[in-house]
Amino acid sequence: MRRYAFTLVELLIVVIILGILAAVVIPQFSDASTDARVSSLVTNLATIRGQLEFYKMQHNGSYPTVTNFAAQMTGTTDATGATTGTQFGPYLQRIPNNPFTNTNTVVGTSTGTDAWFYTEATGVFLADDGGSEGGTAHNTL
Repeated sequence: MRRYAFTLVELLIVVIILGILAAVVIPQFSDASTDARVSSLVTNLATIRGQLEFYKMQHNGSYPTVTNFAAQMTGTTDATGATTGTQFGPYLQRIPNNPFTNTNTVVGTSTGTDAWFYTEATGVFLADDGGSEGGTAHNTL
């Protein structure tokens, strides 16, 4: 009686081929995750920057303050930027999370672990990369 089976060499060849395929496919999945985060970050930055310019236009050329950024952007304000007003806003439903840090804090000085960096004098709005590149701010647009 004759038995049919794979030889050790055939099994090793199959395992090596599967290993090569895995080495090619796995990096593509990790790149897709990073690409999705970057895309989300770019969209968030474009939205926030557009709303900052709209705020500036309605508030006589002044940007929101760092200390009241969330309240001024998500609530209603008057022409001076006071959050007790009802004349303008809201500009955002909420401050979006940075996809790299998963937080939505807005700060004026960098600590390397914050979500967003904002300079009220110039209206510059940047994102923290969450330490993936040394905790730096990025202007991805």
